[in-house]
Amino acid sequence: MAWEILNLVFPLLEDVDLASCMAVSREWRDVARDDYFWKCLCIKRWPSTYKMSNFPTGTYYKLYRNSYQCPNSRRLLSPRLSFDDLEFFIDIWSEGNLVFSKVVPGKVLQDGVKNPTPRTINVLSYLLEGPGFKMTLAVEPGFSIPMCDTIGVSVIVGYKDSSKVAQIVNKSIFDYVDQTSCRAFYFDYLNFPHLYPLASGIRVCISFLFLGNGNGDVAEVSGIVMDFSDVANTKEEVLCLLERLDWK
Repeated sequence: MAWEILNLVFPLLEDVDLASCMAVSREWRDVARDDYFWKCLCIKRWPSTYKMSNFPTGTYYKLYRNSYQCPNSRRLLSPRLSFDDLEFFIDIWSEGNLVFSKVVPGKVLQDGVKNPTPRTINVLSYLLEGPGFKMTLAVEPGFSIPMCDTIGVSVIVGYKDSSKVAQIVNKSIFDYVDQTSCRAFYFDYLNFPHLYPLASGIRVCISFLFLGNGNGDVAEVSGIVMDFSDVANTKEEVLCLLERLDWK
C-alpha cells in the first residue's frame, strides 16, 4: 500500500523534493528512481527531450542528474566546518615510488602562499591575482620528477575532532602536462553519499607548479594547487562542498 501512495505523490513533486525523498529510505529511493517520474521532469524542463528515442545516459534519471544545475540565486547556508577543523593528507608517487607525503593543516591551504620565495614567485604569482578560491601549498624543498614518469596522487581530508575522513582524490594518474604554463593537471570526480543524489559530475582539480631543469625532461615541483572551480569559487562554497563528501 505504501508504494501505491508514493506512486501517486511523487509525480506531483519538483526535482529537489523528489531527490530529497530518495534519501529517506531504501524503499523510497527505489520508488523515486522510477524513470517515469524523471521523464516527466525532463519533459517539463526540456520539452524537446520527449522526442528522444535514444540518448547516451540511458535513463531519464541520469539525463536529469547530469544536466541539473543548482540555481545561482540560492543562498548557501553557512558552512559548519572551518579550515581550522581540517587537515589534508597528500601523497604523491612517481612510477609507484613515494616522492612526497605530508599532512597539511587546513589553515595552511586556506592562507595559500602569501610571501613566495624568489624561487617560486614566477610560477605562483598568477594565483595571487587570479579569480576564484584555490588551496595552495608551497613545496619547500621541492622534489623532482621525470616528465615521462607515471605520476599518481592521493588526497584525503580529515576532521581533527573525530576519526572521520573523506576521500578527495584516489591514487590516480595525472592527465595533462602544460609545459608552457609550467603546470601538470589531474581531474577527478568527487564521491558523495546517497543523501545528495544530484551532486554528481563535480570535479576537483589538482595541479603541480614546477620549474624545468632546462632540458624539459625533468620537472622540479615547487607548489601544489587544489580547487573546485567548477562549482565552488569562494572559501565558504568550498567548505560547503567538503561538508557533503562521503565522510566515514
